[in-house]
Amino acid sequence: MWDGPFYRVRREGYEICFVPGAGEDLAEVDDVDMWVILDDGDRWSGTVYTLECVRRTLDRWRDTGECLGGGYHWVWDGLLVREPGIPAMVGVIDHLVSTGEFRTMLRHVGPEDDLD
Repeated sequence: MWDGPFYRVRREGYEICFVPGAGEDLAEVDDVDMWVILDDGDRWSGTVYTLECVRRTLDRWRDTGECLGGGYHWVWDGLLVREPGIPAMVGVIDHLVSTGEFRTMLRHVGPEDDLD
């Protein structure tokens, strides 16, 4: 469901919060920041992207000279998926949460600070 700029997917025990671009077709998203938020408030962040997205980035860097002219791509909390789209990404993240592997692939950012 949409919640301002966020697209939230509620699951038992956690929520996945994506930040797609305004007006972006959710079935075509191939590069998006996201969080897994556990029911206890603990949060894990990452960037989910496709092989095609990485290829486009490396091609662009070949022209700009970044990262040895597109010779490498590095992301600390990146999750590479085969298929684009929020539904496909949700399937992968559901698997990672069910196996606990999200704890090694995503960045632990802790609970949201209480602003009160």
